[in-house]
Amino acid sequence: MARLRDPAHGCEWDRMQDFGSIAPYTIEEAYEVADAIARLDMASLKDELGDLLFQVVFHARMAEEAGHFAFVDVAQAISTKMEARHPHIFGDGGPQTEPREQRWEALKAAERSARGQSSAMDGVALALPALMRAEKLQRRAARDGFDWPDPSGPSAKLVEETLELAEATTPAERIEEAGDLLFAAVNLVRSYGIAPEDALRAANAKFERRYRAMERLAGGEFGQLTLDEQEHLWQQVKATERETG
Repeated sequence: MARLRDPAHGCEWDRMQDFGSIAPYTIEEAYEVADAIARLDMASLKDELGDLLFQVVFHARMAEEAGHFAFVDVAQAISTKMEARHPHIFGDGGPQTEPREQRWEALKAAERSARGQSSAMDGVALALPALMRAEKLQRRAARDGFDWPDPSGPSAKLVEETLELAEATTPAERIEEAGDLLFAAVNLVRSYGIAPEDALRAANAKFERRYRAMERLAGGEFGQLTLDEQEHLWQQVKATERETG
């Protein structure tokens, strides 16, 4: 990486990059790691982990050039953090009696406090996918008691937001109400103990699988069918899935 970034003899593209320009690639590589895992493709996982590691090295090298920190400091920081978060393993702490989740959140809260972060909303990364960030914000609020006691509350809120979206009259209002609707949906799903990101990922996979099945049944002419004919194929695919388990 130092050679690639060398001002005189390095790669022109690598020399031009900064933290902001590389960040999208870092996110993309993390998703490609997740994709390889989902496909159980160990050869791809090895390659994608290398690509992700390269992103860490890239950021660390730019930071070292600016005098902030080096790659070794990144490795040391995560080692120190993991030791601090597992005192019962790396320290002198005895057996833990508190639930793991409660202990983990208390340690992270102490870390945020040490960084001068006082709000429960601090530290929820802005770059997270919106669905995942909504869940994290809601979970943070729930730890302070700001949460519905059961699914009936968020269920009613979802109906309310659906009606408000239907009543919106301007583009700005529709965007706002659509956001409120999606946020309420996350809250409802979360109230059942389900991770919204996992649920939507599964729904995406199911829709894609069924759509591809309809295309096969239509023999490449799916786009020429009427909506009723397409719906008939949809129901046919669903029925086949139920029969085959």
